[in-house]
Amino acid sequence: MRIAIAADHNGTAVKPALIAWLTGEGHEVDDRGPDVAGTVDYPPLCADVCGQVTAGQADRGIVIGGTGSGEQIACNKIRGIRAGLCQDLVTAEIARAHNDTNVLVLGAKIIAPALAERITGVWLATPFKGGRHQLRLDQIAALERGERLIPG
Repeated sequence: MRIAIAADHNGTAVKPALIAWLTGEGHEVDDRGPDVAGTVDYPPLCADVCGQVTAGQADRGIVIGGTGSGEQIACNKIRGIRAGLCQDLVTAEIARAHNDTNVLVLGAKIIAPALAERITGVWLATPFKGGRHQLRLDQIAALERGERLIPG
């Protein structure tokens, strides 16, 4: 699988270990940065990784931040992206199985590198269930197009 990955300054300790693990698992990893030391704003990194996914240059994306909260918000502003902030194995599985997430967001201040690998492994291995969950994804896509949804 082709995976684009980036991390802000908070995630630079987790990213190399995760890249090594992904490569060892046979994935093609595109390290999108940053290539500079010091504080780095995460919205451009999120836009870059998500752009790789929406353009078909990557099958999936991974963004690593401090808690991941801001990164998830930024990623989900991009049409066609369904980013899930996963801090445990259950949320990783549900993010894929029910929400068909195409970007994984991790919080380096919340989880250790070993757990990041386990979460990523579950996220990559879990297929989308479809069925009733597809209807919800269709509704999310309608929201992206600015359509109004009627509850019920």
